[in-house]
Formats: sequence, structure tokens, C-alpha cells
Amino acid sequence: MSRPKIAILGAGYGGIMTAARLQKEMGTNEVEVTLVNKHDYHYQTTWLHEPAAGTMHHDKTRIMINDVIDTNKIKFVKDTVVEVKPDEKRVILSKGELVYDYLVLALGFEPATFGIKGLKENAFSIRSVNSVRKIREHIEYQFASYNNESERRDDLLTIIVGGAGFTGIEFVGELAERVPELCKEFDIPRDRVKIINVEASPTVLPGFDEELVEYAMNLLERKGVEFRTNTMIKEVTEDGVILGEDEEVKSATVVWTGGVQGNSIVANSGFETNRGRVPVRKDQRTPDYDNVFVVGDCALLINEEINRPYPPTAQVAIQAAGTVSKNLLSLVRGNELESFTPDIKGTVASLGKGEAIGKVGNKKLYGSTASAMKKIIDNRYLFMLGGPGLVWKKGKLKLF
Repeated sequence: MSRPKIAILGAGYGGIMTAARLQKEMGTNEVEVTLVNKHDYHYQTTWLHEPAAGTMHHDKTRIMINDVIDTNKIKFVKDTVVEVKPDEKRVILSKGELVYDYLVLALGFEPATFGIKGLKENAFSIRSVNSVRKIREHIEYQFASYNNESERRDDLLTIIVGGAGFTGIEFVGELAERVPELCKEFDIPRDRVKIINVEASPTVLPGFDEELVEYAMNLLERKGVEFRTNTMIKEVTEDGVILGEDEEVKSATVVWTGGVQGNSIVANSGFETNRGRVPVRKDQRTPDYDNVFVVGDCALLINEEINRPYPPTAQVAIQAAGTVSKNLLSLVRGNELESFTPDIKGTVASLGKGEAIGKVGNKKLYGSTASAMKKIIDNRYLFMLGGPGLVWKKGKLKLF
């Protein structure tokens, strides 16, 4: 009798953790699990703002899949998902296809453009290892070009960051650390460089504690970050951005961090979606298919207490993966499925080297204490995924 086939599409936080949990929990020869990912590594999406600014090497964010997945237990296929055919229980890959009995959609996110003209064509985004390498190299090239132009061009040293959520704030925090080094390296006065953070909402970090937000803004402004709140980006051009009142700001570097949506493959495969995210049942299954689970950025899970979606964070994806792995084996074994409710333990945002803000439980954290807590959270994930060896290899061991 053939073993039930489980396919996991994507090795982001939700996908890789689902695979790691299954690896521990499944019985010998109980199921056949295949993990599909377009790279042979998993990367820490929540660290990408650092290599984008150039304050961390991009390889630090990468974790080779065969370092955490036993390929004798779980088959790994390096390939790109093209389409899912849920009625046929098939997945079309760029180099072939696979069939499944149970499916986990963990295909990650795409930048949400909100219809902003020219955004996709002219702005960078922080979305992958390769995308942040491109941002870092581009910024360095602009600094290198500044003193080699016949005419000094201020736009080469003007960096516009669209969006002031967690990624935007963490990125400008790292930029504020990196810019003085670049100025010294390329012989440029610091006051020639502009870092402008544009946010449509009345404040940065919308919905976050006001006292912590004020601390963050004051700190970053002292480091040279200019905030433009209550300001929409109407268009991104080859020369910069057009803001709300048709104000043009010239910039050679526009980085968009203003929101994400689920991978378009999910909607294009016929699943019910809202901005690319599937409104999942309590057990993380899709509304229409009892054998398809969704985890991570592609899942839309409602917080019934406030009737709003939970944010698509790494914390929620990691927790949901535990429920998905248990429920997959429950289906195989004929047991009852569990419901998933996120347990939000806290949120911490870095503001550059040794600085952060956060809230853990009811306690507010600032400065070096918050920074240390963020590193502890990051190290805890590595421990959950690959044990102490992975923490030692990839962790942030210097807390202060």
C-alpha cells in the first residue's frame, strides 16, 4: 500500500517549520513528504533590511535546507512552482510536476503596489536575498558616482523609503548606521545625504504604542532620517517620486516597503483569496479543500476579538506551522484536527545597531534592552528550527 503524499510548497518560515515538525513527529514510512523551494536555502526574511543597507552580509541570512532537513526523511525538490491544480491534486513545476494527497501552500509574499504608477518598474523591494544584494550594490554605486560626476547630483545621495511599517523603520534604522561609513569611504559630507521615509498614515508604525513610536522617531531623526507622514506616493518615476500634492522629489534610490500580499500563484490557481491571501478555517485549511492547508503570508486568519486579520508575521507563521504539521498527521491517522489561535508574545522593531523598541506582554522595551530581546527572539527561532548547532552557526550571539 502506497504511503500518503504530502507536498509543502515554499521554504519560508511557515513551510520550513512545517517540514521540520513533520520530520520529528511522523512515524517511519508513515507518509511521503516533499518540500519544494526555488532555492536550496531558507532565508530569514526579518533580517533582510540589514544586508539591504549593507550592515550585514547577505549570507548570514541564509540557512541551507539540508542543514535543517533530513533528506532521507523528507524529499527536497529545488524547483519553481508554476501552478497548483487542486481538483487534480497536482502541482505544476517549471521542470516537471508532482502529485499529492495533502498540500501545504507556503509560497510567501509579493510586494503590494496599491496601484501606484511606476512602482513595480522603478522601485526596489526588500523581498529576497538577491533583491537586497541589488539594493546594497545600487546604493554603493550611487555614492561612488557622486564625486565622479562633472556636476554634483543630490539625487544620487537621496534615498526614499516608501512605507513606515516594521520593515521600513528597520531599514531606515540600518541606513542611518551605514550612511556615515559610506560617506567616509567615498569622501562625501554627511549633510549631503538624505534619507526620507514616506508614510501615508498619520504616524510611523501605525497601530504601535505611541510612546515607543515617539522614541523611535526622535532617535532616527537625530541620526538624519526625515519623516514625511500623512503623505502618499502617487507615482514612482525614473527620476524619483511624485508625492500627494504633485510634489516631485528627485532620487536615484526608491525602496518600497509599504505592504505585501500573498503570492499570486495562489489566486491564479483558483483558490479563494483576499489580496492574494486565503481566508483559512480555524485548522488552517482552505474553505473549499479539506486536503489543502495554508500557512504564512498566503493565509488570512481573522482575530475574532477585533474582527481584523492577524498580521502576516514570522511569529504567526512559525506558530501556525506547528498546528499544520499536527493536523496533517491527524488527517492521515483519522484523528480530530486542532484549531489554531496565534499567541502574540510581543513585538520588537530594531532601529539600528544596539537600538530597538518593543512590547513583550505589557512591558515596554527601549534601546539596548529591546535590541537584546530582538536577538533572543531571533536565536529562539533558530533553536526551534535546527537546535543549538544552528544558533551557534547563524545566531546573533552578541546581545549587547
